[in-house]
Order: sequence, then C-alpha cells, then structure tokens
Amino acid sequence: MIKIVLASSSPFRRQLLSRFNIPFDVVNPDIDETPRLNETVKEISIRLAREKAIHVAAHHSNSLIIASDTTAECEGQIIEKPMIHSQAVSQLNLLSGNLVKFYTSLCVINTKTQALQECVVDFEVKYKVLSEKRIESYLLKEKPYNCVGSVKSEGLGITLLEYIRGEDPTALIGLPLMKLSDMLQKEGVPFE
Repeated sequence: MIKIVLASSSPFRRQLLSRFNIPFDVVNPDIDETPRLNETVKEISIRLAREKAIHVAAHHSNSLIIASDTTAECEGQIIEKPMIHSQAVSQLNLLSGNLVKFYTSLCVINTKTQALQECVVDFEVKYKVLSEKRIESYLLKEKPYNCVGSVKSEGLGITLLEYIRGEDPTALIGLPLMKLSDMLQKEGVPFE
C-alpha cells in the first residue's frame, strides 16, 4: 500500500488526520512562508500548501503527500499566528467585533503517479466584541499563540466567536477532512 505523509509541523493537523485511523508519517516541510509582493491572502494559502507538498514529495517516493495551510484577513490586513502573548492581545483587539475571512488550502501529491490535487476551503468568522478582561482571561487559559486569529475554535475560543460560516469545521482548525477524504479515496485509500 502507498505510504501517507503529512507535510506539517502542526500538532492540530496531526491530530485531525489521526481521525481517519490510517497510518501516516509526519515530516516538517520547513519552507519560507513569507508572502510575495501583490499576492492575495488566498493565493498565499494555496501556494504554501503546494510548496509544502512539493518540498516533502521530493524526498518520499511511492507516497501520498498531504499539505495544508491556513491564512486569514481582516479589512485587507493579513492575520498571522501571533506567537507571543502581547501580539495575541493586539490581534484580538483588532479582530474584536469584526468579520475575518479564513482560507485553508489543501494539496495532495501522489509521488508515484505525480498526480496533484488541490483545493481551498473558505470560512467567515465573526468575532464578538471583546473586552480587555475577556481577552486576557481567554489567552491565559488557552494560550492560542500558534493559531491564526488567536483562537482555538475547537476549544474555549468558540466563546469569542459570534458565528462561523463554512463547509467543513475541520478546515478552520487547519485540515479540511471532508475534502481530504475525497482526495485520498481518488488515490485508492480505503475508508471501509
């Protein structure tokens, strides 16, 4: 059977893929994620997922390489992972009461046949109006510093959101499992 490789350093993506109960390896793609000049937020997401998959595919024959990337924007501004507390506070102050568009791209490469499948799943997230006290309380409890948008929608972060609109809630966490299951089935991965 063909080997499955997740091209990701994200513990969230690893956790999501494990829901399929299929064996897989994890490889950190270690690519430069700097946005390019005049690239839209959606284009960044698509390019990065593809580059991660291609980078890992070069070192894994007879494998299905899975890569994903999530980007977001609010009022034309790119929203990134805050990484530290002070940046998460600033980010949540910016997003408070605003609509944020998330784009999670998915790329699957079959290194045996060179077949490439990719898609992007869009999500709209409306943040509640957040007080400084609520922001601090949330950040100290969940520490979502490695999450685009400074919230974990699968955890306590859901309490900061007014609504989410999109096809697949796992896309917001970082790996759109509904689309991925279709892609893997096209490559012969059984789910029966």
